[in-house]
Amino acid sequence: MKRFMIALFFLAAGGNPLLAQQTTALVHRLDGSTLTADSLTQKIHQLMDRAKVTGMVISVFNQNQPVYTGAFGFADLSKNQPMDSATDWWACSFSKAVFAYFIMKQVDKGIIQLDTPLVRYLSKPLPEYLFVKKTRGYQDIKDDKRYEQITARMCLDHTTGLPNYRGFEPDKKLSIHFDPGTRYSYSGEGIYLLQFVWEQITGKKFEDAVEEEVFGPLGMTQSYYLWRDTYEANHALGYDSLQHPYYFDKRTVSQAAGTMYTTIGDFTRFYTALLNHQGLSSTGFTEMFRPQVPILSKKQFGPDALVDDRTPATTSLFYGLGFGLIKTPYGVAYFKEGHSEGFGHYSIAFPDKGIALIVMTNNDRGESIFKELLATAIGDVYTPWYWENYIPFDMAGGKL
Repeated sequence: MKRFMIALFFLAAGGNPLLAQQTTALVHRLDGSTLTADSLTQKIHQLMDRAKVTGMVISVFNQNQPVYTGAFGFADLSKNQPMDSATDWWACSFSKAVFAYFIMKQVDKGIIQLDTPLVRYLSKPLPEYLFVKKTRGYQDIKDDKRYEQITARMCLDHTTGLPNYRGFEPDKKLSIHFDPGTRYSYSGEGIYLLQFVWEQITGKKFEDAVEEEVFGPLGMTQSYYLWRDTYEANHALGYDSLQHPYYFDKRTVSQAAGTMYTTIGDFTRFYTALLNHQGLSSTGFTEMFRPQVPILSKKQFGPDALVDDRTPATTSLFYGLGFGLIKTPYGVAYFKEGHSEGFGHYSIAFPDKGIALIVMTNNDRGESIFKELLATAIGDVYTPWYWENYIPFDMAGGKL
């Protein structure tokens, strides 16, 4: 048996069912060149073998529709269970992209405004909420009145000044690192805050509302922000670089920043809606994909996240609402990542060309093939792979 098994599918633009068959269909890249689906499949096998990636799923879009969707490798090595299009994935921070889309629907409805300070929606001061989503709430910042400035826009473009997660802080406490609205710094805490405020406004559970307003209308029948027992039969485990599985966290508390479970088919439906401007007003889509703040840091995370190596005039990187943005010769592209131990996901769309790609991997080495995969599949040489820390496995001497 081959080291990596493959299930390959092709989606017709008209929404026809997945066809389990090999084909010589052409995939069109940004520069107008093409490659056959078989050639892309072969390249994926080569990259996964060389980098020792456990499993992967991928979708490629041309003319705003999926034209190639493949499932490779294994979801569960101990069971010899191959990856397929119905495998359920922990989406990691892909969760934030769906949340941003959901919030923009709320803006369209007038339920929440992008630039109204979030504290104005609350019945009592924010620090008086002492227990929120199994956290200590917001009493840590009661003496820092800058929390009163934070808006929904700042939460979605990561300019709140809040850390990524308070648990990563040296003292495990929530704090505000800079004046809200003044610079980009990725913050899951900002997303949690916006989810909390929305739930206070509406009195609803976010996980139920997003199913009603996003998953249902888009046909994302296998997606939810909490673990479901139906996922047990076929879900992707995460593996380290030595193919040892990590503990798989079955989330029982919904957190908009990172507890979504989905499949490649469902997330492909979500990206199809984005590319075709479905479900939001034109103003909503314009705001999501308009540069809100320049990104000046050398790296997205780690010590270099505090080191600026570009200026607002020289950077090609920005953040919109829920998505990163890159200025390229083919127009502004938007992207979203997902990452945790054992999982590395990436998605990018070039709307002016109608070309996009989604990839999800269940191995710590998965991100090390992104640079070459993106260049081969769609001609994307613009993704900020160094800023994202997507260091290619061959550049790392095979040691990741």
